[in-house]
Amino acid sequence: MKINILIISFLLSATTFAQIAEKAETISPLLIGEKVPATEITSTNNQKSTLIELAKNKPTVLLFYRGGWCPYCNTHLSAVGEINEEITKLGYQIVGISPDTPQKLSESIEKQDLDYQLFSDSSGALIQAMGIAFKAPENYSTMLFDFSDGANKGFLPVPSLFILNAEGTIVFEYIAPDYKQRISSTLLLAVLNALNQEAE
Repeated sequence: MKINILIISFLLSATTFAQIAEKAETISPLLIGEKVPATEITSTNNQKSTLIELAKNKPTVLLFYRGGWCPYCNTHLSAVGEINEEITKLGYQIVGISPDTPQKLSESIEKQDLDYQLFSDSSGALIQAMGIAFKAPENYSTMLFDFSDGANKGFLPVPSLFILNAEGTIVFEYIAPDYKQRISSTLLLAVLNALNQEAE
């Protein structure tokens, strides 16, 4: 019995470890048509929720970003924020997720003047379940530790954009291992319009 327990523990540990890719180029993200996991994330006011619960309100533009310390992420968050009114008119909401703590998220919202929700996944449970986590370079360790209040043990999400329907199923994704590459606002709006036309 003890041997069986040890084997199961080892397999679970191996599975968890395998969810963090060695490099950004070797991640295995969830695919279009798959449902997002019911993994809890934390709002800026420390309330727990899941993507499934959030998507029930309305279809969702889901942004995974590296953190408020990343200038490329901040630029993209602001760019998406600038078209939030158009996105809302198309029937969607925006949700951003990073390993930052709720306090750091609040700072990002204020600094970038964002009018959409940010959520914390400091432990990386959701980022790993989405298949977009990879090992961070060692020189990032202190910064990631500080921004996650010690919860981030050395991972980063590949910056990714998913579009979810009201059932929490992925209907579009844009994932670029090069963190400098992000989907343009023009393309995002074109995709949302095309999805709405398909649904009619």
